[in-house]
Amino acid sequence: MIQVNEEPAGNFLDFAALNRTPPVEDPFPFLVVPGFVKAAIRPQLAADYPAIDKPGSFPVGDLRFGPAFAGFLAALEGAAFREAMAEKFDIDLAGRPTMVTVRGRAQISDGQIHTDSRSKLVTVLIYMNEAWEAAGGRLRLLRSADSLENAVAEVPPEAGTLLAFRVTENSWHGHAPIEGPRRVVQLNWVESQGVVRRERIRHGISARLKRLMPALG
Repeated sequence: MIQVNEEPAGNFLDFAALNRTPPVEDPFPFLVVPGFVKAAIRPQLAADYPAIDKPGSFPVGDLRFGPAFAGFLAALEGAAFREAMAEKFDIDLAGRPTMVTVRGRAQISDGQIHTDSRSKLVTVLIYMNEAWEAAGGRLRLLRSADSLENAVAEVPPEAGTLLAFRVTENSWHGHAPIEGPRRVVQLNWVESQGVVRRERIRHGISARLKRLMPALG
C-alpha cells in the first residue's frame, strides 16, 4: 500500500481510493477507480483543460493549459503514482519514461477494438467529462477482438474516473461510436526514450496532415 503526503499529489489524486481497489486479473490486469481525481479540484481542472477543438490525441508539449492542469499532470507523472501502479500491476516501472497525450473530442471512427502497442507497459486513462449519458464512448474491456459485446467491463468517461491496465497481447478494448466532446488524459509508461521520440514524430506528422486536409479540400 502506497503512503502519500497530501502535498502535492494528494491535492489532486485520491490514493486512499486507489489503495482500496484491487486489480481485476481476467482477462488481463485492470482496475477502475471512480472519483480518483478529487471532486474539489475538478472545476479548476475543467477551467484549465487545454482547448482542443479537433479529434485525435495531442502530446501535452503541443498544448496550452492553466496551472491547475499543470499541477495535475505533475501528480500523474510523480513518484507516488508510479509506485502505486507498479505495485498494482506487479511491474518494475523504475526509470521507465512516461508519455502523456490529451483528447478533447471524439469522432465516429474512434473506439475501434485494439490493443496498445507492445512498447507501452501500462496505460492510464483519466476521464474529465462532467457527466456522460450517451451510449457511445464508454470504453469496454474485452475478452477478444471480435465483438464489443464480449465485454468484462464498461467504463463511462465521467469526471475523475481512473481506468488503468497492464498492456498485454490480449488487452483488447474499444467503444461504440460517438461524435463530440470527450475529454481524456492518457498516460503511458513505455519501454524507452526511443519510444517517446518515435511517438512525438508520429504525432507531429499526423498533426501536419490534419492541418493540410482542409486546404486540400
